[in-house]
Amino acid sequence: MKKLKYALFTGCTAKQSTPEQMMSTLAVAKKLGIELVELTEASCCGASHLQDYDEFLSLVLNARNIAYAEKHGLTMVTICNTCQLNTAMTKHKLDNDEALKAKVNEKLAEVGLEYKGTSQVTHFLYAIIDDFGLDAIKELVVTPLSQFNIAPFYGCHNIRPSELQNETHKSPESAYRPTSLDDLIVACGGESVDYEEKNKCCGFHVELQAPKTAAILTGNAIAGAMDADADWMVTPCPLCHLKLDTQTHHASEAIGRDVKLPVLHMQQMLGLALGCSSDELGLKHHVAKVDFI
Repeated sequence: MKKLKYALFTGCTAKQSTPEQMMSTLAVAKKLGIELVELTEASCCGASHLQDYDEFLSLVLNARNIAYAEKHGLTMVTICNTCQLNTAMTKHKLDNDEALKAKVNEKLAEVGLEYKGTSQVTHFLYAIIDDFGLDAIKELVVTPLSQFNIAPFYGCHNIRPSELQNETHKSPESAYRPTSLDDLIVACGGESVDYEEKNKCCGFHVELQAPKTAAILTGNAIAGAMDADADWMVTPCPLCHLKLDTQTHHASEAIGRDVKLPVLHMQQMLGLALGCSSDELGLKHHVAKVDFI
């Protein structure tokens, strides 16, 4: 099998608020023999907030980030759903609008860069599934997660909008019935838990504008997983992880019942199955204690 190599766009969160996600990404990549070239020059994607304030600036920033991946001649992989959305949407717009692309490149030329559209953009979850392969993952599992009922939480931005699905991974999935994270759980030997809230919003992006609504969304997600007898939750998004892992007090108050479950990053779950240690995966960094290892 040809060795896989990607340009890694870490985003902000994995380097600051969720360092365990960065740790586990590197640990899993090492186990799988995947080479990750970190784009240290890259900037914030705008987090879906800059886009509301200055859409053109957000396009320039994200095109700049992609241009760094293009300089390496590599596909860009993201490890944050919101980074994935903003980067993929930028690529989609520029690749389908030559005038807009030229306008963006006028600004990039000021820093010696050019967006060409030669690098693909995908989330690490889809890189693992599409490029490495679930069958190959199954062969490398040394610690099957067979004793766990695991609730997948997809988050909004990896599976929406639907028109980006064909452009970001080889096996497009429905926003209404996503399967990628479920399939990875099964590949790791776990039991995938089906529940209504698994493809709903965690509330992160309305936290400042409507904190009560955000807390209800968080609470409903955890409660849904608990009611489906999940032992823990797993998500490919660090922003979803922050809400589900750190906001259980507010979520419990908002929905009128105590809710709390361990929440793992997708890379941590995969790392456990591949035999990575707790320290390698940063499992001590969680607020909702991970006490089943």
